[in-house]
Amino acid sequence: MSKLLVKPAAPDTEGRIHNVTPASAGWDHVGFEVYKLADGQSLSKETGDREACIVLLAGKVAASAGGTEFGTIGGRNSPFEPDPWSLYVPAGTSWSVTAEGGCDVAVCSAPGKPGLKPRVIAPRDVGCLTRGQGTNTRHVRNILPETEPAESLLVVEVITPSGSWSSYPPHKHDRDALPRESLLEETYYHRLSPPQGFALQRVYTDDRSLDETLAAEDGDVVLVPRGYHPVAAPHGYELYYLNVMAGPKRVWKFANDPAHEWMLES
Repeated sequence: MSKLLVKPAAPDTEGRIHNVTPASAGWDHVGFEVYKLADGQSLSKETGDREACIVLLAGKVAASAGGTEFGTIGGRNSPFEPDPWSLYVPAGTSWSVTAEGGCDVAVCSAPGKPGLKPRVIAPRDVGCLTRGQGTNTRHVRNILPETEPAESLLVVEVITPSGSWSSYPPHKHDRDALPRESLLEETYYHRLSPPQGFALQRVYTDDRSLDETLAAEDGDVVLVPRGYHPVAAPHGYELYYLNVMAGPKRVWKFANDPAHEWMLES
């Protein structure tokens, strides 16, 4: 199986089913975990030299961070529903969540420094927009964009309708060459509705030294260390993905594949 495709594991004692680290991915910045928590189960962590954005994929939790109790956050039944709740935790800070009913929690992380305050990112704080048209339509929820305070993390949810393309025309962000392009590692956490579906994602570079097309099933993670990375949702299956990006500079500046850029002009 490709090293870019990561399947979920059986839950460990903490309920963790995904554990992508910079070491396991072979890069420098992005970390990504997913936990399935039972009713009443708690998860407590210390961010150390990394910042974290805890995204409630489904369910709700009582949340605290840095000695502040934030009460209950979350509430949606699946990531396909709107109104995501998240918790931002800076580096050097302890945090804890306790499930109120079963819930799925994603922990997105990247290098950071202490200084910012922990905060809840409520649905009213999430910028929603629709990009593209026709079979290139996708619905974006900007949970932690570069306009909001963080050290290096960028976090976004995207819903791609059945039969549509996303991250398309193909784009990349693998060169530290601002203002034209930024260097950002990226993970895609895929979910499908109904769950027996699959998505297709191609990851490729201009010189084709990397060129893989992956079939991502419900709950899989795709690693994008470099290159273009378009995604397709087959007919009959709605696609959700959670993106985590980070790099040496917290700027999302991408370059389109010149071969396909023409369609933006039509």
